[in-house]
Amino acid sequence: MQIKYLDQVRARNPLVHNITNIVSANFSANGLLAIGASPIMADSVDEMDELAAASSAVVLNIGTLNVHKVEAMLAAGKSANRAGVPVVLDPVGAGFTALRRDTTARLLREIRFAAVRGNAGEMAHIAGVAWQAKGVDAGSGSADLQEIAQRIAQQHGCIAAISGETDYVSDGSRTAKLNNGTPLFPKVTASGCLLSTVVGAFAAVAAPGDMLHAVAEACTVYAVAGELAAQGLQDTQSGSFAVSLIDHLGSISARQAADRARVEWI
Repeated sequence: MQIKYLDQVRARNPLVHNITNIVSANFSANGLLAIGASPIMADSVDEMDELAAASSAVVLNIGTLNVHKVEAMLAAGKSANRAGVPVVLDPVGAGFTALRRDTTARLLREIRFAAVRGNAGEMAHIAGVAWQAKGVDAGSGSADLQEIAQRIAQQHGCIAAISGETDYVSDGSRTAKLNNGTPLFPKVTASGCLLSTVVGAFAAVAAPGDMLHAVAEACTVYAVAGELAAQGLQDTQSGSFAVSLIDHLGSISARQAADRARVEWI
């Protein structure tokens, strides 16, 4: 896979506005700084218009919802749409509670998203496919993840990215199957949330019409950084992995990512 946006993220230092959850805010901000972007983590509805319009990307994460945060997300997303700023959705636990289900549906209805990134359970819910999700975790199911990604992309006019042991990134017609990663990712809370912010950073520098490649590249770079971070660690060393992941997001090169990338276009 050609890695063409990582160096652009570092050169352009895009401002990525995150409305995220209390679990992931610090980890996501540090990860964005490491990879070369500039994070802002703000959720007051009173400043959403200014922040969203001044940002290079907006990432909306529904992990810890309340009525004020929902209104802030709607304001930020709509302002970003008006300004032509790409918006990314992370539908954490989308099918778990009525609030999450209703919020996900409303956000998808009222905001144009450049990308939606979630685990299999979250994305299956959005696609209307049966899946046994476990809270905010992926859970299990037998549905075809490629078809789920394609369906979401087609229904919502976005890039759909499903993360897991294998990642699927689709624009509705073309799909990238990404085979990098490490079993330590699900042992670190907010590792998926950080990926969504990284997707936002890459979306911010994507060339017109090239969002599919930008999102697939973001997922690949992140997964390869995880592989490098996990080297020499036991499966019980999730704390060490979390720190090492931030370090490797800062040090990974385009050549390293390209050499280790295992990508199939299907």
